[in-house]
Amino acid sequence: MTASPPPVLPDERLAAGAARLAAQHTGHFSAETVRHLVADSYAQLAAARARTHLVVMAERPAAERLDALAHTQATGGAGLPRVLFVAATTPSAPQTAAALLRPRAGGRVTASSAGTDPAAEVEPEVAQVLSEAGGSLEDAFPKPLTDEVVQAADIVVTRGCGDACPIVPGRRYLDWPVADPDGAPITAVRAIRDEIDTHIPDLLTTLPDS
Repeated sequence: MTASPPPVLPDERLAAGAARLAAQHTGHFSAETVRHLVADSYAQLAAARARTHLVVMAERPAAERLDALAHTQATGGAGLPRVLFVAATTPSAPQTAAALLRPRAGGRVTASSAGTDPAAEVEPEVAQVLSEAGGSLEDAFPKPLTDEVVQAADIVVTRGCGDACPIVPGRRYLDWPVADPDGAPITAVRAIRDEIDTHIPDLLTTLPDS
């Protein structure tokens, strides 16, 4: 069977990003694998209606996917436990949960978020209420749900996913039935943040050993 040719990246900045990631993963992933992930991440962000800095942003989900692949392929699944927060619609609630978990975990966990229908940008009200609670969404961006991040997760926390979220054997699944903060007034977003925060201590006590 003839191998498929590497994708043609539509912007030289994408090609530069793929080259950076390939250099970081030398010996683990081929340059062709990296280019395919960069091209696919770009296409998924475009489908998610992301427009601001789309070309530059595509490198970030590709980097997360490569990190997830490397974790999955590591012997014995070494490394910090990984928690993935997922929503069936927009990812504001998962982004909020991940941003709250990181400082409270004190470096004991890798937290990420995704949405099956990610919004083009982070809601400003969500960023504001997280800043009030000591969290940050400065690194947040639209993150479509991909197989790599699900496969790498030890715990998957869902919000109204149903059949939209893939079930991977061996992962622990939790459902936090909180409201969607997108489009809600600031007082409601604060209440949703506080409700999410009440779940964090229980999650921390049940993390698998690293």
